Amino acid sequence: MTAGGAANWAKGPMPVIEPEYLTGILAAACDLAFVVSADGIVRSILIDSETDEHARLSHWAGKPMQDFLTSESVRKFEAALEAVNISKQITRPVELNHSDKSEWQYPVRYSFHTVGPDASVLMLGHDLRLVAETQEQLVQAQFALERGYEERREHDARYRMLMASTGDAFIFASASDGRIRDLNAAAARLLGGERDELIGAPLAQEFKHRRRGEFVDKLVSLAASDFENELQAQTARSRREVLLTPTVFRAAGERLIICRLQSERNDSKGDDHLRENLASLFQKSTDAIVLTDTRGIVQEVNEAFLEIADVASLSDVKTRSLSEFLQRGQIDLSVMLENAIRSGHMRVYSTKLANEFGARASVEISVVYINDQDRPAVGFIIRDASRAETIRNTAKGTAQPESSSHNVVELVGSAPLKEIVAETNEVIERMCIETAVELTRNNRAAAAEMLGLSRQSLYVKLRKYGLLKREDQD
Repeated sequence: MTAGGAANWAKGPMPVIEPEYLTGILAAACDLAFVVSADGIVRSILIDSETDEHARLSHWAGKPMQDFLTSESVRKFEAALEAVNISKQITRPVELNHSDKSEWQYPVRYSFHTVGPDASVLMLGHDLRLVAETQEQLVQAQFALERGYEERREHDARYRMLMASTGDAFIFASASDGRIRDLNAAAARLLGGERDELIGAPLAQEFKHRRRGEFVDKLVSLAASDFENELQAQTARSRREVLLTPTVFRAAGERLIICRLQSERNDSKGDDHLRENLASLFQKSTDAIVLTDTRGIVQEVNEAFLEIADVASLSDVKTRSLSEFLQRGQIDLSVMLENAIRSGHMRVYSTKLANEFGARASVEISVVYINDQDRPAVGFIIRDASRAETIRNTAKGTAQPESSSHNVVELVGSAPLKEIVAETNEVIERMCIETAVELTRNNRAAAAEMLGLSRQSLYVKLRKYGLLKREDQD
């Protein structure tokens, strides 16, 4: 081929083809051929006589080719005829869709060639029905693939919903490597861990005194047993006695074990009922309840805390430090955490709670250290004490000395001790020291930090007022 698209023999003269051989050559070179006039009238048709297409197309002779083309192909055919009459050649083939009285239709790719001086055009066509059928099969396969994806997503959604809503504990583990493939939230609570960290972990390590290979083999044998099908074990994290009921099945060529976990405690139903009641109490309590880690980072809060702190949702306070909502900030939080972790709880701690807009309210806080789980936590119960404080102030309004004492107590922690003592006397200084020691439950390091003193200065003042000896005796 030349750059212009015309065919030339590389060497030697072009062979002369005898008329009796031309028909065979054309039949071998294409699937069907037409000779049409300049205005599109079919003059002759060349089709293999051994195929049934010869009888189906023989009546096209002498009629316009446009009568046997679909509407969109008529314009393409006429444009091709016009182009070949002007330039005597078309470098690119043209795809036309034939139609005969809507009984059948199929696509053909034609090349147009001028023949003879009367502007006749030879159309050599290649049947594209096989290509069209292949494309149709690919489209159907794509549709089937999309339907498969949709069905898979639907089944996955059903599976996730079932695992999340059921109250029974289930674990899926591989029978080959013994690792956890999936589990629901109930199983994670029973094991004493988080679902995300348990997935992929060896199942045997979540139970005390269990080796991986032996544990998995035991579960597989129990699943095949007709008599004994339960295994008693103790969880490694929560230290709970459970019964495992295994079932072995195969999915995607892999053997899996589904284990149903059931607590052995007789009061398991009562525990579930208690957990439900506690969860309802946590959400509906009029007192604010906050759960944090041992550093005071907020993990859970109830609706009452969101109201008293003027916060929209849990996401606005989660992962923040509780000290951000206390009047004395980290000082209050450190005092409560140190006392709760040391003794297990702190009955009452008075301070002020600051909301997101700077408003403050007097509160009383009870603190409990929760250390009976894998990751210890600290619980804070916060009660609004502003109404009780108003009543006390009204009842003691006539008693000037007591009112002055109360005002001095309110200054503790909000200003350095030197400024308070400058406006009062030694009686007020002693009252402030006693209050700080009482609030910190005799934690003198925390009391010194609250008063803005060094520990050495606090000891000097304790000796001055005779408080050191009394505390030591207590």
